[in-house]
Amino acid sequence: MDKSEADEPVLAAFPAKAHDHGHCVAEALQAAEAVCAERGQRLTDLRRQVLALVWNRHEPVRAYDLLEQLRDEKRNAAPPTVYRALDFLLDNGLIHRIESLNAYVGCGAPHNAHAGQFLICRDCSAVAELDDPEIARSVTTRARELGFRVQRQTIEVMGLCPDCGPD
Repeated sequence: MDKSEADEPVLAAFPAKAHDHGHCVAEALQAAEAVCAERGQRLTDLRRQVLALVWNRHEPVRAYDLLEQLRDEKRNAAPPTVYRALDFLLDNGLIHRIESLNAYVGCGAPHNAHAGQFLICRDCSAVAELDDPEIARSVTTRARELGFRVQRQTIEVMGLCPDCGPD
């Protein structure tokens, strides 16, 4: 990756209307396998399946929606099973939690630790992920000036995506 790619703040853009989610799912699974191998972690079948379901759309998905989809294939899927898989995926930087929606999205750069900045469409729920170091530094600096120590930073911005907003 050259310097210009490393400095690119857009990790996952809003998908085009004719977007191939299958390609995103395949890339996400391939990246997850590499990340898990590097860290000596196991990407079990269930973890892989949950990750694929999260990446199946470019909008946040709730844990119980994942459970419902899993039960279509595995009747015995239970909430603790899904939450354990989500915790593993979160801990390994493969997904992000959108706090305001209590939902999850795939991570656009699982190999790199980063602060998350998310643009969330209020109409169609599509999400774009940014990693703008300048924004992260600004928040950390202002917080420090107030005597606050940032431990984790996630910024969520609601608005309209290019497909839903005015032309």
